[in-house]
Amino acid sequence: MSYSLGRIFDSGLVVALFQFNFRKFIHPILVNFHGASVIRLNSLFLLTQSYAIGPTMAKSSFEYVKKFESSDVCLPSSWIVVRLDGQGFHKFSEKHGFQKPNDSRALALACRAAERVMSRHPDIVIAYGQSDEFSFVFRRSTEAFNRRASKLSSTVVSLFAASYVFEWPNFLPNVTLLYPPAFDSRVILYPTNRTLRDYLSWRQADCHINNLYNTCFWRLVQDASLTTTEAEERLRGTLSSDKNELLFSEFGCNYNNEPELFRKGTVLFRNKICLNEQKRPLSNRSIKYGSPT
Repeated sequence: MSYSLGRIFDSGLVVALFQFNFRKFIHPILVNFHGASVIRLNSLFLLTQSYAIGPTMAKSSFEYVKKFESSDVCLPSSWIVVRLDGQGFHKFSEKHGFQKPNDSRALALACRAAERVMSRHPDIVIAYGQSDEFSFVFRRSTEAFNRRASKLSSTVVSLFAASYVFEWPNFLPNVTLLYPPAFDSRVILYPTNRTLRDYLSWRQADCHINNLYNTCFWRLVQDASLTTTEAEERLRGTLSSDKNELLFSEFGCNYNNEPELFRKGTVLFRNKICLNEQKRPLSNRSIKYGSPT
């Protein structure tokens, strides 16, 4: 086995380029592989691949490995929903001092990140968000990424997370981002307008239920000086009517007067605006809102 040594740096890093044969090096992997490089750093050997994967690979004997990729093409003529959720956001919100039960700055930040996602992907016709989650609805006829679920999911969640970090200083300028937030995502298909509508209604109902509970919980903790355990026990088994009565009778709070942003969440959608011959917007009476199909 021949090799040529690279430069030896002051840190003790030695780079050696090998003509490497995996058949002799790793018994379970019976593949001839040329052009690997081994990096020695403080007696630690790291094997890194330097094989150029390009157009030639598609015509090589290694092309068969593509058969191991699973097909995840979404069904045609169905609504594609990509829903993302924050991972560990209870801890994240505590570490960064988010206001309880709702922090309008953090909600505005999430909305801005969602706007960036919609700007990048014109086939997203509507998005709904609440708390640390957002749902993005792709039109039924979309051919984005050939309707591959993994591509749609990974692209949306990565852009949202990057935008969340990128826009952070604009919405929480006095709060230092201690560590990067993480979001997971999933793809759900809905075959009809009704099922899509019911999905969005379900997420909005979830927003109402959670916000009503959190509003009561933090009133008991912040205003009534209960511990979190005592507040949980106080609310155990209560209905929505009980929570509304608690807020009004003990704290003089009418839940219906709480901001709609907290009670109902946020909806982002596109308007289709008709233009006259001079390419100027018509009056508000003449604006027609496009159907998301």
